[in-house]
Amino acid sequence: MSPDNSRSAETTEPAFRPAIDAHTHLFPERLTAAIRRSLSDETDWEFSHPVTRSAIEAVLRSAGVAAAVALPYAHEAGLARELNAWLCDQADSSDLLIPFATVHPDDEDVAAVVRDAFEAGARGLKIHCPVQECRPADSRLEPALEVVAEYDRPITYHGGTAPMFEDNPYVGFDGFAELVGSYPELRVCCAHMGTYEVEAFLELAREHASVYLDTTFAMSTSAEETMGFDPSSIADETVVELSESIMYGSDFPNIPYPYRNERAGLLARDLPRETMRDVFYRTAIDYLGLESEPDLGDGTETAGGV
Repeated sequence: MSPDNSRSAETTEPAFRPAIDAHTHLFPERLTAAIRRSLSDETDWEFSHPVTRSAIEAVLRSAGVAAAVALPYAHEAGLARELNAWLCDQADSSDLLIPFATVHPDDEDVAAVVRDAFEAGARGLKIHCPVQECRPADSRLEPALEVVAEYDRPITYHGGTAPMFEDNPYVGFDGFAELVGSYPELRVCCAHMGTYEVEAFLELAREHASVYLDTTFAMSTSAEETMGFDPSSIADETVVELSESIMYGSDFPNIPYPYRNERAGLLARDLPRETMRDVFYRTAIDYLGLESEPDLGDGTETAGGV
């Protein structure tokens, strides 16, 4: 599939503009290639979206994205410091990217890894539980989670069983609920709407204002094809009810379909204007703890004017 660069498709979505994409990725190109090979080995997905920062940002900007959260993760110990520093350096040269940090549970001094990244500009922490082989509240991560609490930063987890981790011991609702019970003060997001245990994660978000979900992959028009999940199983009424807990995300550029597919299904729903503003913009601002809105810079209307 070719990247979604059509201007005609990108300029007619006032309900989307401006948007914050709360789940994107930017890695060094060799690491991106390795990640894509691994995903392709597990699935039949093919990837054709760009991998350089400038090209990724061009696609996002053309869609009306005002800010994009770049989520790293280190698959083995000893890589997180370098990856965090690289991503923060990339973000320093960007007016679009909001960098997160990562840490591996087997890193030496996990607290220092996270603290140094926050001091360098990282806005939050990303943990990919199945890849990093750790549960959300893994005891090895406790010092890092204490730093996150100290800095009042959010954590995004791949904590659900989708798309290929149903038998993985590190993911699932029970482990995420354990995290929320142990660290109720932390703002935490379970990516991909918590698939495949969506109802349980939605209920957790109802019960805890600190729990967020992102729409990544699960709410795309390609969700049934790529991960066997029907987005319509999440009713419009549920999205309206939990709009302050649900935020838009995409996994771009590591998606095997056009970028527009991530938002097309949401835009096609008959959702109130205020709900759309929450999902596409305001909820991410709250989750990220931003004191000011991203600089739209290009004349795009502000959230209140869309």
